[in-house]
Amino acid sequence: MSSNDSPPQQGGRSRRSELKQAYKEKPPPMGVFAVRNLASGKVLVGSSLNLPGALNRIRFELTTGIHRLYPALQEDWARHGADHFSFETLDVLAPPEEPGVDPKEELRVLEALWLERLRPYGEAGYNAAPPG
Repeated sequence: MSSNDSPPQQGGRSRRSELKQAYKEKPPPMGVFAVRNLASGKVLVGSSLNLPGALNRIRFELTTGIHRLYPALQEDWARHGADHFSFETLDVLAPPEEPGVDPKEELRVLEALWLERLRPYGEAGYNAAPPG
């Protein structure tokens, strides 16, 4: 029997299954993100219960030209190209310690703090200005 014909190791297979299961059970990181136009300095600030998913979705939508929420961002993406944008995690919200606690309100507060700090409105960004 050659080394390529060796039987699969049960320990390795079960360990891999355990790791996959642990990954599936672990909630994705949630928090506040920024999409920065490096050419103009404009920024989009947002939040998500799934940061990697949100950033991947935005990048995909911009790349395919189907980003509808922020038309000015889509126009700048088409004008400057992907190399002139960065996708950043600004803040990560720790998962709630108690089961059944909804983190959405805490996430809204965290996003509001970043909006206040960066003021991504008008010429400075892509977010809609707050009413008032």
